[in-house]
Amino acid sequence: MYDVEKSIGFLLAKSCQRVWAILREEIEPHDLTPPQFALLSFLLQQDGLTQVELSEKCQIDRSTLGGVIDRLERGGLLERCQHPQDRRAYRICLTAQGKAMESTLSGCAERSQKRFTSGLNESEVRELGRMLEILRGTEGQ
Repeated sequence: MYDVEKSIGFLLAKSCQRVWAILREEIEPHDLTPPQFALLSFLLQQDGLTQVELSEKCQIDRSTLGGVIDRLERGGLLERCQHPQDRRAYRICLTAQGKAMESTLSGCAERSQKRFTSGLNESEVRELGRMLEILRGTEGQ
């Protein structure tokens, strides 16, 4: 009989739920959700991305991402800036308040990963990351 609890899909799904719950606990004091955290993290790496670029990076559809951007804009963490080459497009830019979150968000991410991988040694954590990149289809990118 097929053991669903040992299947890769089930294990990945349950692991994803656990890591998101851990991250949610870490970022909750900052009034952020995991998708908002991801969007801010991408902008901290490369500020001024378009909504299309952010959608691709976050792997969130554009309409859903629009709501995430709206909430972060209302919170004063980012703003829509006119795109210099395309009047129809906007760049999503961090405000000074959003940029000031970098150290806080980095700490949340580090604590979350440490808690999630506490049963693994450093080599196993690197190997897990490598294998997940293969499964995600992003190895070497």
